[in-house]
Amino acid sequence: TQGKPYFLSRPRRFGKSLFLSTLKAYFEGKRELFEGLVITELTKNDPDSFAEYPVFYFDFNRGNYSKPEAGIHRESGDGADAVGKDAAPDGTDGTKMQAIEMVIDMHLREWEQVYGSDPANKTLALRFDYLLKEAHRQTGRRAVVLVDEYDKALLESDPELDEHNRAVFKGVFSCLKSDDAHLKFVFITGVTKFSKVSIFSDLNQLEDISLDRRFSCICGITEREMLDAFSPEIDSLALAEDMSREECISALKTMYDGYHFFENSEGVYNPFSLLNAFVKQKFGSYWFESGTPTFLIRKLQETGFDVKAITDGKVTADERTLSDYRSDDPNPVPLMYQSGYLTILDYDREFRSYELGYPNDEVKYGFLKNLVPMLLNLNRSGMSPEEESPLDARSFVKGLRTGNADGIRDRLTALFASLPYPEGDPEKFDKYVERDFQNVIYISFMLMGQYVKTQVHNAAGRADVIVETSDYVWLFEFKRDKSATEALRQIEDKGYALPYAADSRTILKIGVNFDSGKRNINEWIVV
Repeated sequence: TQGKPYFLSRPRRFGKSLFLSTLKAYFEGKRELFEGLVITELTKNDPDSFAEYPVFYFDFNRGNYSKPEAGIHRESGDGADAVGKDAAPDGTDGTKMQAIEMVIDMHLREWEQVYGSDPANKTLALRFDYLLKEAHRQTGRRAVVLVDEYDKALLESDPELDEHNRAVFKGVFSCLKSDDAHLKFVFITGVTKFSKVSIFSDLNQLEDISLDRRFSCICGITEREMLDAFSPEIDSLALAEDMSREECISALKTMYDGYHFFENSEGVYNPFSLLNAFVKQKFGSYWFESGTPTFLIRKLQETGFDVKAITDGKVTADERTLSDYRSDDPNPVPLMYQSGYLTILDYDREFRSYELGYPNDEVKYGFLKNLVPMLLNLNRSGMSPEEESPLDARSFVKGLRTGNADGIRDRLTALFASLPYPEGDPEKFDKYVERDFQNVIYISFMLMGQYVKTQVHNAAGRADVIVETSDYVWLFEFKRDKSATEALRQIEDKGYALPYAADSRTILKIGVNFDSGKRNINEWIVV
C-alpha cells in the first residue's frame, strides 16, 4: 500500500518464490489463506484489502537458458526490431526464438486466454502492453506484475546470448514505465541486480529493498522463528543426532545461521537447509549441494580471486558495490555476496564500508571443498574412480590424529602434482606458482579445521600453520625456494613451540620447502 515497483535480491533457495506466491495470493483476494495471520489484523480497516486484482506472474524458473533453443521461429517482418527489442512467437523466416522469449511467450498466451489479444500486436512487448491495458479496462482494477528470478536467463545463458537477453528484457518490461497508470503493484526478485539491465533504469521509481533495515529478515528464518515454530523438529533432530537440545540448537546455528542483509541486523538461517535438516533428521550441506552456480565459478576463474582474503577478513565493499552487479566488472565480491557465499559481518560507519565473510560452516566448508578445486582446476583425469581426491580432508585428518607425518607429506605432494601447469605469458608464471603454492596450503588446512583445531597464519611471530589434535600439536613452517632447514630454524628462533612447553601432547615441528621449478615439495624435515 506504500509504493509500487520494488526489487528484492536474495540468494537462491531463500524463499523468494514463496514470498511472491504469497503476494500473488493476496492480490488475487484469497483471504481464506491468510486467516489467523497478522496481515488480516493489519488491514482490517482497509476497504481494499484482499480485493481481487489482475495478476501477471512471470516465473523465469521455468526456462532452461544454458543453450540456444531450436524449432521455434520469430515472425517474419520484424527483423532487427524482433532481435533488438523482443520477438514474436511464430514465423517462417528461419530465425530461432531463444529460451527467454519462449518463457515470456508461454506466459502471454496463458493471459491472452483470459483477456484476449489483438492480432495487430506482433511483438512480445506490444502483446504485454495490450494485456495490461485490457486487464485494467475489463476488471476496473489496475494490474499487479510479479517477476520471479528475472536474472536466471542472464546468469545461466551462453555468454553469446547476454546482449540478446538484455534486449528482450528491455523490449518487454519497458512498458512497466509507460503503463504506470494501469499498474497497482510491481515486485521483482532475483539473485543479482544487474546495473545495466534497463528493467531497473526504466523504472526510475523502483525501490530496491535488498539492503534495507526494515526488510532484512523478509526471507530466511530468524532464530526466534525457528525456536517458536520448530521446537518438536529440533527435539527430533537432537534425538537422531544423539545430542542434547542445546547442542542441537548450537549446531544448527553454526551450520545454517549467519546471513545478514543489513549492518548489525538480526541473522537469518538458510531456510532450504534448515527445513531439510528437520525433514531428514540429519545435518547436511543441503543448500550447497543443491547446485553449484556455473556463473560464479566462471567469474572466480576469470578473476583469480584470492580465497584466503575471506577468512583473513580482507573482503570489504561499499553499499553500491553490494547492490549492483556488472558482468564486465572484474570484482567477484558483489556476485559472491548476492548469491549467498559472503554476508555482512561488520560495518565501518566512518568509511561506510562493509566487512564480508562466510555466513556459516555449510557455506565455508562447502565453498572450500567444492568450488575451490574447480577454481584451481585440480586435475583428476589420471585418477581412477576409486582413488580419493588429494584434497580429501578425511585422510588428512586421520594422518594428523595418528602423527603420520609421512602421510601428510605424501598428500600435500600429490595435491601440488595435480595442479595444472600454467601456460601462456612466462612473466605470469611466477605469479601463478606463488598463488597455487599459497592456496594449496591454505585450503588444505582450512578444510581440516572442520574436524581439528587449525590455525592458518600470515603474520610474523606465529608458525604458518598450527594444528592441534588430542595427542599431537603440529607446527608447520613453509618456505618457497629456500630450505626446510631454514624453516625449522625459524620455528626455533621465533619460539613457536613455547606456548606448548607444558603441554602433554607430542610436539611435531615440520619445516617444508617448495621448489618453484618443480612446482612441488622438495624438502620436508620433521623434528
